[in-house]
Amino acid sequence: MKKGWFIFLVIIVVLAGASYAVLTLDFNRFNKERYYIQITQDGEKIEDRLDNGETMIRYGYKGDAVNDEGKHKELEFSADKQLRKGAYLMLYVNKEGEVTSYDEVSKKDMPKEAS
Repeated sequence: MKKGWFIFLVIIVVLAGASYAVLTLDFNRFNKERYYIQITQDGEKIEDRLDNGETMIRYGYKGDAVNDEGKHKELEFSADKQLRKGAYLMLYVNKEGEVTSYDEVSKKDMPKEAS
């Protein structure tokens, strides 16, 4: 009987841990290569029409980004608002070269190759 309770508790702990991981991990940032870029111009306005007829507006950016090792890559990404000129961004890039997310960082967080 004690063995059955122990197995039950182990299963509950494993499920709770898995649930916590799924709810807290951001898979757009997890296991991605990081590149850095400075915003120097306004984004290009992009309008997408949704199936329900609504229009979604995004702003497209492209430019030369650099990673911690100094490797340069031309990247394109979009944001749901105009990004501030002069802002420094850390881009999360998947294996296919697509930007999945970004975070604004300070200039001191930029690798020296990107400054």
